[in-house]
Amino acid sequence: MSADVIVGIQWGDEGKGKIVDMLAQEYDMVCRSQGGHNAGHTIWVDGVKYALHLVPSGVLNPKAINVIGNGVVLSPESIIKEMSQFENLEGRLFISDKAHLNLPYHALIDQAKERLKGDKAIGTTGKGIGPAYSDKINRIGHRVGELLNPAKLTDAILEYFEQNRAIFDVLQIETPNKDALLEELAGYTKTLAPFITNTTNMVWKALDENKKVLLEGAQGTMLDIDHGTYPYVTSSSTVSAGACTGLGLNPKDIGIVTGITKAYCTRVGNGPFPTEDFGKDGDTMADVGKEFGTTTGRKRRCGWFDAVAVKHAGRLNGCDQLALMKLDVLDGFEKIKICVAYETESGEKIDYVPSSLENLKAVYEEIDGWDSVVGIRNYDDLPVNAKKYIEKIEEVTSVKVGIVSTSPERDDTIIRG
Repeated sequence: MSADVIVGIQWGDEGKGKIVDMLAQEYDMVCRSQGGHNAGHTIWVDGVKYALHLVPSGVLNPKAINVIGNGVVLSPESIIKEMSQFENLEGRLFISDKAHLNLPYHALIDQAKERLKGDKAIGTTGKGIGPAYSDKINRIGHRVGELLNPAKLTDAILEYFEQNRAIFDVLQIETPNKDALLEELAGYTKTLAPFITNTTNMVWKALDENKKVLLEGAQGTMLDIDHGTYPYVTSSSTVSAGACTGLGLNPKDIGIVTGITKAYCTRVGNGPFPTEDFGKDGDTMADVGKEFGTTTGRKRRCGWFDAVAVKHAGRLNGCDQLALMKLDVLDGFEKIKICVAYETESGEKIDYVPSSLENLKAVYEEIDGWDSVVGIRNYDDLPVNAKKYIEKIEEVTSVKVGIVSTSPERDDTIIRG
């Protein structure tokens, strides 16, 4: 059995949570492969809102096993708080012993470095994700499995502070008190120990037993550390290939890849955004779409659908289909724009994503708007212009739109055959 993948193909916040939650009802295992608690998945079920940051979105399926893979950087404080929303997670949630720890001092480093950058700040969430991944790559990080011996981990962290004392002095970060640190880590251990295991073997076993496995990532393709709008990116591999390294799978293990995209486009933080709308339309998208970050509460920058970037991301991820989210947010617009090319500073028009999106101007085509799609669950019942819009997206991106979301509710979703 292959593992299917859900991947964001814009700048994150595409609505992956709803799709994973909906599809997870049909899967035996849902696995998170990368990122940390800087990610936020919002899910609405029967009018109840769930905000997830580390726990896989399959947690709302009582039959699904949920796995946090080795590619994640885990904040013990955050995961414990999130787990408290749910009952009886033992046997349903497992955390890789090889995932790296994101501890409170990582957030302090993150915030201090952003302050030092001033107006050149990247616009991170300040959650310590970058510093945790930096420690991992520098081979000085600490893994979740080390929580099983909190005394040894305490000594190792204090040694780390001693070796980097000059850096911490500049950043004005104090060395933790040994007794307080040990107490903190031991508290994490008490809660998390039953959930820590070798998740790679778990996922392999599930696939060998022909279980249905779904892989979910965090953020989006345009924030990928290699392929995104560097340096305004996250610190992990957000593309479908990253799901392999983040869980211990190989490319042959991958089945259907579904790329998640909004019917418009948003991004949080700094960095280039060719289709950003600075006028009334952008404000309407933000207000109607409730475009505020699940993790930070920051207002998202909004703009029109960038079909060039989505085509690029579809190729990077090997998308078999697109899930078009929040189509209802575009209800009532007289004209709807779709970016079909970019214009460079020299006036050249290009239909591909260059190495940098700086100083590119979006080239648009317009489609007449529609009245309302809210709650529609059958493709044939969509307004004619809404279907024209979807067909245009398919034409430019060369990827079929297989799923269409018409409201935040789980069941207000069109599945196309």
